[in-house]
Amino acid sequence: MENRKFGGKKFDRSRSRDRKPPVKVGERYKVKIEALGKGGDGIARIKGFVVFVPQTKIGDEVEIVINSVKQKFAFGEVIG
Repeated sequence: MENRKFGGKKFDRSRSRDRKPPVKVGERYKVKIEALGKGGDGIARIKGFVVFVPQTKIGDEVEIVINSVKQKFAFGEVIG
């Protein structure tokens, strides 16, 4: 990939693709729902990584378990 300059700094497009998600299937987290996705799922962030949580609303503080992890986002489920 080519490097491009943005604000005097080099930007390497390939570097963002090599980053591994900070969550794994089966891990549990306490999160706060910050927003809603297009499908109505709640959106939480873990270390800046987006996690979709169905059946939640903005402001909910819930404990979740990660069910599925993709390169740029994950899906969690409320437990308890």
